[in-house]
Amino acid sequence: MFDHVGIAVSDLAASERFYRTVLSALGAEPGYAGAEMVGWGDWWLGLTNAEHPVTRGLHVGFRARDRAAVDAFWRAGVDAGYADDGAPGPRAVYSPDYYGGFLLDPDGNSVEAVHDDDALTGPDASIDHLWIRVADPRASRNFYTTIAPSAGFKLAYDSADRVRFRGEDYSFSLVRDARRLTQHVHLAFTADTDAAVQAFHAAALAAGYRDNGPPGERPTYHPGYYGAFVLDPDGHNVEVVNHNR
Repeated sequence: MFDHVGIAVSDLAASERFYRTVLSALGAEPGYAGAEMVGWGDWWLGLTNAEHPVTRGLHVGFRARDRAAVDAFWRAGVDAGYADDGAPGPRAVYSPDYYGGFLLDPDGNSVEAVHDDDALTGPDASIDHLWIRVADPRASRNFYTTIAPSAGFKLAYDSADRVRFRGEDYSFSLVRDARRLTQHVHLAFTADTDAAVQAFHAAALAAGYRDNGPPGERPTYHPGYYGAFVLDPDGHNVEVVNHNR
């Protein structure tokens, strides 16, 4: 899994209602729900503020155990009045056994439940994939290949308009879309050692990328939380963290 992916939402209560509605159909309930943040495993919502503007233009796909769960996810959202973004059905353009259903969250992000017999496996309702619309896939590719050795993922597909990286049980794609860039996403990847966190940060800064928080312990999250942060070419906050648990 991703360690976590965080988005900032314009109305936390409204977004919490949406994600509770649709993710419960996949068998997931929040592991944490507070006044400023709500989280389901690797997926987190937070309030917008001066430091965290609202996230828009993101596509996230959540893993479903079977096609019936995809149908239930989509039906739960539509029945609750949320916007359809593509009814459940096969999408052979992605793979022969790909089956997905799509909705829009309250901020207009595309949210999918997907089942694919040939896909990476992982926990139900965990993040299967992200699509991030970027200004320049080449520039973003260079950033993510720089940090890949410390962040635990590899380049899986490379073209002029789309670049795909693959972790152990997730993927994320960088897609050229000049009409609507993805804005303000936080991506966090897991490391097994503090040294890997330090290596991630050092490699990014040596390549000219922007620091957004040096390696160090962040006990506000939990004792032993050791992370570092840099900004990718589109300004997304990218972290590598060792939980020391």
